Amino acid sequence: MTAVVVTALAATTLLTAGAAGASPARAAEPWTPKPAPLSTPWTDRVPVDHPLPEYPRPQLTRPDWANLNGLWDFAVTSRDAGQPTTYGERIRVPFVPESALSGIQRKITANDRLWYKRTFTVPAGWDGRRVQLHFGASDWETTVWINGRQAGAVHRGGYDAFSYDITPLLNRGTNTVVVSVYDPTETGGQAIGKQRVQDVTPHAGHSIVYTASSGIWQTVWLEPTPTAHITRLDMVPHLEDDTLRVTVRGSTAATGAAVRVTVSTGGTTVASATGTVGTELSVPLPGARLWSPDDPFLYDVTAQLTGRAGGDRVGSYTGMRSIAVKDVDGVRRPVLNGRFVFQTGTLDQGYWPDGIHTAPTDAALKYDLQKHKDLGFNTVRKHIKVEPQRWFYWADRLGLLVWQDMPSMDSGKTPDSAARTQWESEYRAVIDQHRSSPALIQWVDQNEGWGQYDQARIADMVKAYDPSRLVDNMSGVNCCGAQDGGNGDVVDTHNYVGPGNTPTEPVRASVLGEYGGLGHRVTGHEWYPGGGFSYEDQPSPSALNDRLVGLLDGIRENAMPAGGLSAAVYTQITDVENEANGLMTYDRRIVKVDESRVRAANRALIAASRDIGPPVRLPVEQYVSLRVTTPGHTDRYIRHHDGLGYTEAVDSGSSELLKQDATWKVRPGLANKLCYSFESRNHPGEYLRHRDFRVRREAGDASALYRADATWCPVRGDGGIRLSAANFPGQYLRHIDAELWLARSGGTHAWDDPRTFTEDTTWSVEAPWAP
Repeated sequence: MTAVVVTALAATTLLTAGAAGASPARAAEPWTPKPAPLSTPWTDRVPVDHPLPEYPRPQLTRPDWANLNGLWDFAVTSRDAGQPTTYGERIRVPFVPESALSGIQRKITANDRLWYKRTFTVPAGWDGRRVQLHFGASDWETTVWINGRQAGAVHRGGYDAFSYDITPLLNRGTNTVVVSVYDPTETGGQAIGKQRVQDVTPHAGHSIVYTASSGIWQTVWLEPTPTAHITRLDMVPHLEDDTLRVTVRGSTAATGAAVRVTVSTGGTTVASATGTVGTELSVPLPGARLWSPDDPFLYDVTAQLTGRAGGDRVGSYTGMRSIAVKDVDGVRRPVLNGRFVFQTGTLDQGYWPDGIHTAPTDAALKYDLQKHKDLGFNTVRKHIKVEPQRWFYWADRLGLLVWQDMPSMDSGKTPDSAARTQWESEYRAVIDQHRSSPALIQWVDQNEGWGQYDQARIADMVKAYDPSRLVDNMSGVNCCGAQDGGNGDVVDTHNYVGPGNTPTEPVRASVLGEYGGLGHRVTGHEWYPGGGFSYEDQPSPSALNDRLVGLLDGIRENAMPAGGLSAAVYTQITDVENEANGLMTYDRRIVKVDESRVRAANRALIAASRDIGPPVRLPVEQYVSLRVTTPGHTDRYIRHHDGLGYTEAVDSGSSELLKQDATWKVRPGLANKLCYSFESRNHPGEYLRHRDFRVRREAGDASALYRADATWCPVRGDGGIRLSAANFPGQYLRHIDAELWLARSGGTHAWDDPRTFTEDTTWSVEAPWAP
């Protein structure tokens, strides 16, 4: 390229705004955003010419760059049309045309092709360097021209970043970039997550799928580099030998070049190592300060090509942490830095009423993650969407454990070979893009069977491609026709409202990928007033608080210690369109729950996991009798009579029938081998189970529901054990008025009476009355 000398684009420094060039001259109506269905606190704070000005790639930084976000010429043509000669509209990039913030707010279909155009100039200070054109993401098939010539290959993928070296295509002075995007959404075979083509203004229905986001939806920017330059840093902490393993990736011209990697903190060098581009090197960090949600400490990292003066130099950061699955007191659990810490988080869809896929500002992007911390959560599951790299930066900085879903293909189709090849290629690109984030601890391959195929093979592929993280081969193996590949590091079920219990296994850790979904509509903050959906509506904020805290307490008291549960993801952090089951409203203006109560419940759950101890053990395959411990009733035992459960006084003079009715064989839990089932002594094959809250003796029907209803998970109580339903942690086997019920303290039924609740739900395991 000959020298380019025009300076309309100002260079920027790390994490500050880059100034865009002037918008193309045109005779058009003044641009204005469209009114959002709901405005967020940031809707009116989005600059017209410089939206999202922050440096977009925090783990690979250079001081010089230029932001191309802002107003572009825009046109929509038929799918097969060529470049338009006129552009009748303007769009605010990087907001998608379906969004209000774009200024377009129009439905885009598979019959449409999007066209973007603007001019730019290159700063004189970049003279002699290569110019890279970067796209954070564009959905789905993107073609780029510079000054009428195509820049590289067509990019296919909606969630991964891509770049072009446009140096040979540049002119002196003004340059023109044209971008064409085709996005068929669900009519194609590509990854789409929750996107569906539908009206862009509020409407009824479509409860769990949302408005599509077509075209450019992340920052577009320019950056100068040397010919030999660094393209990626792959950083993996190795706590077992106190090293940070770093592989510096580079352009073709940089292959094999000498490189130095330096780790520092507060401007002071901690350690460094030298090697070559493309080979792994080890930076020694003995006694490193570990990264965790409680202490999200980050080291600064620089990498520089050292073979010649002025070699490329990039900045980055890392966190030293490990993640694995190990036995903890006989239960398979995920361990962070060698210790089990319960992962309590929310499902985070990442949708906005004003920007749809794109948060209006960086402060908004951070806000949802900060609210996780404010509410005491330590985990976030990014649900079948991949966020910009700055979202991961905030997760790394704030300290949240991230489960990252790969966006699914359409749930209603079996993907063909071309769709599978594309999906796997995009998945690997997403892994490469985010593989150095310390917050990201688990990849979630597929969800509830949506577009499912080759579950086991894909889990093995992902584990081989990134062995430093956990892999979840299918979230919601019990839902919607999903098929469990049987491998990966965790087994993941969904249970609404739950929380329920994922059965334990000898190899994989048991996690709950989704539960909750409690709803409460807030007038004036609904996307479609009266159209909100939830899994269980709550009549008031106090009822919502009580129910949510009860679910968290149930996990702490029973599902974690007795059922072996190691992680739980609550649905969800915000309302999304017609889903009204968020902890916040869709506009982020109202936090529906009592932050201090929820934070206390989450912190208690996390604290309990640090000193969990072994689970309660009962004498399997032996007969026992279960005695009441409530003062004044300690001569009574659990017995069955005409198929129902009662308590009755039993002594040596009681009838043989009563003694047999009050004797139970302890079996391994029918639904969870860490828990137990109680088989009748005189009715073999019939078990103590709950149904419609009443506890009874009943024969099995081989269904999953029966097995769960007949499985009880014990925890230690004062003077005995408490037995919680495996599928309803926090609801206990209780006697009241001599009858047995499944009860929840302070619930809405007569048998939930909180008086003497703990005593009435505590049982002493005694020698059997009928051996």
